[in-house]
Amino acid sequence: MPRAPKPHLVVINRWRESYARYAAYVDHGTHHVSYITTEVGLPSVPETAADVVLVERTDDLDAVRAATRLLAARYGPPRGIVSLKEDDLLVAAALREEWGCPGPRTEFLEPFRDKFLMATAVAQAGLDVPDFALAPDARTVVDFGRAHGWPLVVKPTRGSCSEGVVRLDGPEDVPRLDFTGEPLLVQRFQAGRIYHVDGVFTGSELLHWTASRYVNTCLGFRTGSFLGSVEEDDESVLAAIGAYAVEALKALTGQATVFHLEVFVDTVSGRPHVSFLEVGARVGGAEIAFVWREVHAYDLMHAAFRFQLGRALPPGAPKPDREFGGYLLIPAPAARPCRITEVTPMTGRTPGPYAEALLDVGEVLPLADAYYEHVGGRFRFRGRASGEVESALKETATGFRVSAVPMPAAETVAA
Repeated sequence: MPRAPKPHLVVINRWRESYARYAAYVDHGTHHVSYITTEVGLPSVPETAADVVLVERTDDLDAVRAATRLLAARYGPPRGIVSLKEDDLLVAAALREEWGCPGPRTEFLEPFRDKFLMATAVAQAGLDVPDFALAPDARTVVDFGRAHGWPLVVKPTRGSCSEGVVRLDGPEDVPRLDFTGEPLLVQRFQAGRIYHVDGVFTGSELLHWTASRYVNTCLGFRTGSFLGSVEEDDESVLAAIGAYAVEALKALTGQATVFHLEVFVDTVSGRPHVSFLEVGARVGGAEIAFVWREVHAYDLMHAAFRFQLGRALPPGAPKPDREFGGYLLIPAPAARPCRITEVTPMTGRTPGPYAEALLDVGEVLPLADAYYEHVGGRFRFRGRASGEVESALKETATGFRVSAVPMPAAETVAA
């Protein structure tokens, strides 16, 4: 009797580092696991991959579709298609529909990618959301500011990593906006601390989760500030965030998913008050996947990988002996691509990080799409309290030094 052919899985990847540990998630001996990746992402492709096809951009549906067809001709129709990076989710969903694969479909993902749809769904559930509207032109933005007050925030409805986000302090700032690209959303500026909430949602409750407060902001990181994150240990804040997160996610889906939710937290009448910022059906970016694996002994990327194949969660749960984690990102020291000329290792210092990701002098920081990966320095922290983590984070931000010189993009190909 002939042996059944190996099932074929296609993985779409753009990370250079092992944000996802693909070889640990599926047996590459019993499956044909092929990869569609950028040149920058090649180092994270397992040596046991059945095949690799390079594309210039993994969010280019036509290019990734053509690569999938090529791989299907070699190894058979894909039984599963996986893409874990936010900007590539809809590409993978479209291909799952075309090939009849299990996993998240476009209809499920749209409210998690379109900021207008997600804010509308959460507001309709009766949860607090800062006033918002679509912004097709300058007049709409000016009228919105007149009605709701300044400052405002305008952002692409499908953007990521704060790309294209603009703060407007008055009508005189409106000419800075470009209405010719991605549709825009205008929103009343919200004061208060910003938190990100990460974990696994069952469709009705939070299974595993953490809430972390940002130190500085994602938007500020784009203009030169460091970006930090510290897991929260205040039980009253955690209770308020947890209750809000459940209702916000239920407003968007009744399906199980990993999630990355961002919220504002302010104090009203002496109690934490939570309002909505945005949410994704994915593992959070920056160092979140690493902190979860290393501090909490739980792999959120593995959970996301399994969900995208239509499979049950991997066994296991976060460690019960609660430690708190955090991370720090330092901006690129020069316009990318650039060659590093100076760098200061920070591990081994007290207080300091338990792990860091730095380029050596002479290495090139590429102009790549994984924005929070290719930065001036990445650091991870752990401790028994939020304050301990934050102190180490700030000491590291103060003491770290990195410099670089810009270089032509053509010179980075061999780097």
